[in-house]
Amino acid sequence: MTTVERRTLALDRARAGTGPATWGQRAIWGVVTRLGDDAPRYNLRLDLPLAPPRPASRVLADLTELLRMHDSLHTRLLPDGGDGLEQVVDGGGELPVEVRACSAAEAPKVGGALMEELAGRPFDHAREWPFRVGLVECGGLVHRLVLAASHTAMDLWGEGRMLRDLRLIESGESAGALLLARPALQPLEAAELQASPLGRRRDEAARRYWCERLAAGPRRILPGPAAPDRAAADPDRRFPNALLRSPALAVAVERVARRLGVSDAAVLLGAASHRLARMSGSRDVLFQVVVSNRFQPAAAESVSTMAQEAVFLLTDADRDFEDAVRRTRSVSFGAFRHAGYDKWALDREVARLVGRGEAADHSYWWNDTRDPADGPFDTVERPRSPLGELLGRTELTWPTEFLPRANVSMAVDVLTAPGALELAMTADPAVLTREGMERFLRGVEESVVAEAVARGDG
Repeated sequence: MTTVERRTLALDRARAGTGPATWGQRAIWGVVTRLGDDAPRYNLRLDLPLAPPRPASRVLADLTELLRMHDSLHTRLLPDGGDGLEQVVDGGGELPVEVRACSAAEAPKVGGALMEELAGRPFDHAREWPFRVGLVECGGLVHRLVLAASHTAMDLWGEGRMLRDLRLIESGESAGALLLARPALQPLEAAELQASPLGRRRDEAARRYWCERLAAGPRRILPGPAAPDRAAADPDRRFPNALLRSPALAVAVERVARRLGVSDAAVLLGAASHRLARMSGSRDVLFQVVVSNRFQPAAAESVSTMAQEAVFLLTDADRDFEDAVRRTRSVSFGAFRHAGYDKWALDREVARLVGRGEAADHSYWWNDTRDPADGPFDTVERPRSPLGELLGRTELTWPTEFLPRANVSMAVDVLTAPGALELAMTADPAVLTREGMERFLRGVEESVVAEAVARGDG
């Protein structure tokens, strides 16, 4: 039997302030507010077992210290005129805490259900903090900590930093000591930099770079109607979601990266570009690549949302695998340097290009979500089997379907799993069938593995 209770976490004397929203906050807020009831799919969610279990008072004290450390967890976002968005960092307040009491045997199931409950509803960004907490208690001790956060508060990189900081706080560290050891850029500080003359110059240069690449890129990659036309023709269609889990890819990508002297991220993006060009017949490929923009140490420590898209245009991507990968490295450097900008301003410029018929097809997305500090073989033994044998262990599943996504023909996420790399993909069925999705995913894997084998790493 499960009982339900609500408690509160009280925060006081925390940092407070008001200022313009950051570029990242504006971009994500713009997306989730347009999605309405579908916004929860952008929420971040965690169901964490606590070992050993501990009293609720201790857990809430640790979470309070976490809120003191990262302003984004107690920040509200308020529209400010037609084109403005204000962030309000509250110095105090109360955060509701949902508590479920059950037997220890039921705790995993109850924790999973509580996670879906907390993350399954939209956030009211003007009235509530973008952070929700749930506890699963068994015999008076918390066995599971459940957290849900709005994407306006953090991206996946920020989530990883939040978890690391929470673990350090649980071990006895204070927010003040942690910030002294590793200063973390707070959203108000980031917004101040973006509004400075230097920030405005970077914004203008990035938007100019974007528009130049869009004007030069392919007008259509895969055959079929443009995204707005597809939406009008069939607004109720569903986007399949495929997941390729590959031990062979995890091994091969490291070997190819080492042999070619590039990052494994460049290998994967180059392989995807090469495969898409070969499938589509388009020599040039354009991806919107999600970039964390955490190039400075203080930004790398920040629990916030900084994700901005880079425009990645690779010409002659169909020509040769090795050439595509090597050029991906240099092209991505330029793209990433120009991935910080005011997205609302860029969207207006892109809309003008689209209206004049001068914009490339920019409905293909690539998001390498991996943390360099979290590798596939950190917790499991590296396989010793030949790559050909490892290929037989690849798994392809179809976990779910999504509601239609605006301006998406294809979207691919790269994830780390124990002993494997995962490619999660969704696509508009009007552009790419399930068979086409499988052909693309297995083609990326095949290209990387074949390159490793050809270089004597089989």
